[in-house]
Amino acid sequence: MQNLGAQSLEIGRRPLHEEVADRLRTMITEGGLAPGARLNERVLCERLRVSRTPLREAFKVLAAERLIELNPNRGASVVALSRADVEQLFELMGALEGLAGQLAAERRTEAELAEIRALHFEMLAAHARRDLPAYYDFNRRIHVAISRCARNDMLAETYDSVNTRIQNLRFRSNFNQDKWDHAVREHQQMLQALEDGNGAALRAILETHLRNKRDAVLEQWPANPSHTT
Repeated sequence: MQNLGAQSLEIGRRPLHEEVADRLRTMITEGGLAPGARLNERVLCERLRVSRTPLREAFKVLAAERLIELNPNRGASVVALSRADVEQLFELMGALEGLAGQLAAERRTEAELAEIRALHFEMLAAHARRDLPAYYDFNRRIHVAISRCARNDMLAETYDSVNTRIQNLRFRSNFNQDKWDHAVREHQQMLQALEDGNGAALRAILETHLRNKRDAVLEQWPANPSHTT
């Protein structure tokens, strides 16, 4: 009789369109694809070295995440948020992060704390060498790890949905060196509160952290952006 369990371990390759979606998501986060930019299929196929089929499937994934818009007449374009969108999304994200942090401080395990501590030190190293993409990747993973420590599936689902929409904004909030340095200090406070199991403190720090991110983004906002309302 065949060992089906052993055979199943060999199946692990992700569908190509998911890999393409990851690449596009990173390009949107880091500003390689700007808000409002039209997505030229031919150019992207050449750049990513894929055919139109996985690219269009990736577009559907990102459209479901509300990162891009699909228009039958104009094709796909990156979503451009209004100033009001930004204010409301960060307001909601602050509440979600705060709740997740409070629960995480109360429910995290020592193994989870060790993982977050390791990510924190990797993030500090990236900050020291001024490697913003690497810093941001570790930063994002820390925030997600804290949210998972809350052990609330409904919270995690909502968190992921909202957080995906503001990744580019959170990335941009570190363009100002002083604000980037201040965000790192806030992360040190987060880690301390998590270590202490102080849910109220971690909630307050995260809520303040998100307000500071919002303010950093809005300081850079164009006075009369053509794509906002």
